[in-house]
Amino acid sequence: MPSNQVVSLAEDLLTPYRNITGISAILLPFKDTIGTVDWQGFDNQVVGVFKSGLFPAVNMDTGFVDLIDDNLRDQVLQRTQSIAAGRYFVAGAFIGDKPGAKFNLDAYQRNVADVAHHGGVPVLFQSYGLTEQSDDEIIDNYQRISWSSDQFIAHELAPLFAPYGKTYSLDVYRALLKTDSCTGAMHCSLDRNEQWERLAIRNEMRPDFNVFTGNDLIIDMVRYGSDYISGLSTFTPDLFALRDEYWRLGNDRFYQLNDLLQQLGAFGFRDPTSAYKHTAAMILKMQGVIQCDSTHPDSPTRPESDKEALKGILDSLNRHRTD
Repeated sequence: MPSNQVVSLAEDLLTPYRNITGISAILLPFKDTIGTVDWQGFDNQVVGVFKSGLFPAVNMDTGFVDLIDDNLRDQVLQRTQSIAAGRYFVAGAFIGDKPGAKFNLDAYQRNVADVAHHGGVPVLFQSYGLTEQSDDEIIDNYQRISWSSDQFIAHELAPLFAPYGKTYSLDVYRALLKTDSCTGAMHCSLDRNEQWERLAIRNEMRPDFNVFTGNDLIIDMVRYGSDYISGLSTFTPDLFALRDEYWRLGNDRFYQLNDLLQQLGAFGFRDPTSAYKHTAAMILKMQGVIQCDSTHPDSPTRPESDKEALKGILDSLNRHRTD
């Protein structure tokens, strides 16, 4: 798309004074380096997210969904259901397969049903069996999943984040909007243009459809009508909620707080990106939310020297908590 058209599209999409739907991923925290789960720290996060006014997302990438087994995923769902007590939350429906695998409808239906049974809304992770198909086959299989689900959230993940990921064509995206039980789609590409295109399609076809940005390096997409399912908001969900409230009220402090949160995102999500979960553990421990800043044994780590930089950013952010 020519640059002048991009600028025009972005200007047309600006949506001030709107209520932003914020969904914050929950880190699965650990007490040690061998993978003992800190359940109290997990509960503290879920309670804190609800208290902030956001909604929790469990069994997502931030919760190591691809590294934990079905039993642990089920424990996560049970605890979240108990704390939620009927309130809205979302949970990943993850299918682990290999390149060349056939689309596993039964596995998707089981995972979707399991999330729904625990009171959550499933976020359908992509898989090799789904994304290695043609557009028509992808559309058909989303339709087949929808027959067994009252509601679900689709997920687009650029290949740079996961080898099974795929950013869909706009034809596939339009088909998702025509699927009644698909209430939203999470978009992770780090590409503003692609997300602006999706927002324009949403506004034209189905205004109640949620375009959830998962782009933690461009968190200001909420200005253009995006909502979010965020791993960065895991670090400080209350400050994301405050930023969102500033936008709703038309308060210019939105920009200052958003810039500080983006600074935190740029630091926490630098290469290797997946080590952001260790950064999240560090900053959550600094705030007394979890006991230990260990991460999953199979997940990459950050250097101890990061803590000093995180403390400086957190000190700046804390001023918004006290003003």
